[in-house]
Amino acid sequence: MQLYREEELHGETSTKVPEVTLGFWIVKILATTLGETGGDAVTMSMNLGYLLGTAIFAAIFAAAVFAQMTSRRFHPALYWMVIVATTTVGTTLADFVDRSLGIGYLGGSSLLAALLAASLAIWYRTTGTVSIASISSRKAEAFYWVTIMFSQTLGTALGDWMADSTGLGYRGGALIFAVGLAIAAGGYFWTNISRTALFWIAFVLTRPLGATVGDFLDKPLANGGLAFSRYAASAALAVAIVALISLLPQRAGRHPA
Repeated sequence: MQLYREEELHGETSTKVPEVTLGFWIVKILATTLGETGGDAVTMSMNLGYLLGTAIFAAIFAAAVFAQMTSRRFHPALYWMVIVATTTVGTTLADFVDRSLGIGYLGGSSLLAALLAASLAIWYRTTGTVSIASISSRKAEAFYWVTIMFSQTLGTALGDWMADSTGLGYRGGALIFAVGLAIAAGGYFWTNISRTALFWIAFVLTRPLGATVGDFLDKPLANGGLAFSRYAASAALAVAIVALISLLPQRAGRHPA
């Protein structure tokens, strides 16, 4: 109670999403990479297929996001559990859209980009902003997670399209998205471009970066990968994420009171 009053005296209260720092982006990239290796482990290594894999991860996501939205304050482990859930279901859902529906990587990317744009537009029309600093209500938080789900799914499709359809391969694709993130970082430090726009650009770009890195780790040598076990890679990434969440400062973001 005392902390809450001190925050209000400064004109701010806490949100249930973390402050965006360098540590946030490091964990985000690891989480998106885990989403790729973990999703492929279930759909490919376990031979469950994209539709069943999507159903499994969608159920996990629904349970995690329910716990997140009903929580009264920021819990780092819970928040990142939802993020990982969005990356795994995004992986299997994108693969289902791209491959099982037969519309290809470009078609899937176009469809998912349209859904992401629609989510942001409806969110903005409803609340007047899509800034993460404004997430102070259940409605805004619901839009936040829907938008993140679409961005994670789009990122998977973009990563596959860049690596496979353009002929750049996993390393080339990862380099392209890393350069895109570097440009976004430059825009943050040296321009007056909207911080909200830069956040969502970076958030989308970290997903295909993680997707291409994940594919590079677990795909066969003949396909340009390192042929690591999907289970081993996923376990190593999960351990790294838990360690970083435990070691790096995890503080709730702030919004005007």
